[in-house]
Amino acid sequence: MRRILIVAGEASGDLHGSGLVRELKKRETDLELFGIGGPKMAAEGMQCLYSTEEMGFIGFTEVLRHLPFVRRVWYHLRWEMVHRRPDLLILIDYPGFNLKLAQQAKKYGIPVLYYISPQVWAWGRNRIKKIAQRVDKIAVLFDFEETLYRQHGIQAQFVGHPLLDVLKPDVDKSTFSQRYGITNQVRVLGLLPGSRYQEVKRILPEMVRTAKMLQRQFPYLQILICKAPTVSASIYRNILSDDEIKLVDENYALMAYADFLIVASGTATLEVAYFQTPFVIVYRVSPPSYWIGKRVIKIDHIGLVNIVAGKQVVPEFVQNNFHAEKLVPVISKFLTSPEHYQRMVTELAQVRYKLGTPGASARVAEMAFQLMDK
Repeated sequence: MRRILIVAGEASGDLHGSGLVRELKKRETDLELFGIGGPKMAAEGMQCLYSTEEMGFIGFTEVLRHLPFVRRVWYHLRWEMVHRRPDLLILIDYPGFNLKLAQQAKKYGIPVLYYISPQVWAWGRNRIKKIAQRVDKIAVLFDFEETLYRQHGIQAQFVGHPLLDVLKPDVDKSTFSQRYGITNQVRVLGLLPGSRYQEVKRILPEMVRTAKMLQRQFPYLQILICKAPTVSASIYRNILSDDEIKLVDENYALMAYADFLIVASGTATLEVAYFQTPFVIVYRVSPPSYWIGKRVIKIDHIGLVNIVAGKQVVPEFVQNNFHAEKLVPVISKFLTSPEHYQRMVTELAQVRYKLGTPGASARVAEMAFQLMDK
């Protein structure tokens, strides 16, 4: 029996990893898959030694605070590599942790496939040399990444974005509207505060304040909040004081059917772009993390949708600029100007095209078997 160690440290990694686990099992049913993953990967048949919920820290200061736990996990996985002798190590994003693990794998002669590569184009270009030394192949989500890595002698393959395999509304529009009391007389403003507890706690209060200010200006607005499966409903309720604001479990349906969205920076910006629903991007981390980030991140935009577009398609409000007083005038313009609104819809369609074609998980699975068969 062949074994694959897979490490996904965040909720988005669990989503993309689940598709990969499914494709791997489809090709070889008796594969033993183990490592770090979330409920989606576990549901597809992977043994999760640790959960993505335990590993999803945000910012430099948060990582430092949890460093003893992270070290225990790292040493445990090193022990697993020695004693289980996996035939392949698959790393999904999570570069600070995963690149160190890749270094150990190479010492043990275990081939390494990196899926959803480190964002070296944003920060950490010094990591390219480490990747070249420690990783056998990289499956990248964006075509410009393939060019960048190949320029440095790294075997990179553009596989397209795995979101294209899963992005469809959870329910039809009629069912969604009935479930949340949406009528033809209202327009829906959706809030997506992130997939981790720390994000929700830091970002949602200002999102809600923005939404309430907009609601006073546009009484027909109905506010719905996208609830992450990894965050307890009680966390949201502790922040909310208005029972009229409802939590939505059908996240893709909200992205598809809302009239406008306020979205925390992350994978969700690409998901919303796919549905071509106009939105703005917000984000806030702890002051020390932001101070460090400003000095290491070397790109003009933080939103993935803008990075893929190569320009600012969606307005961004980060850290000290993330205040309701700054968001309200911008969002109001979208709600009152059909021309302004349609322009973003058109530009989001171009971003969607750049994400490639469905089938990313199957392509990565094929790369995995090629490496093991060598």
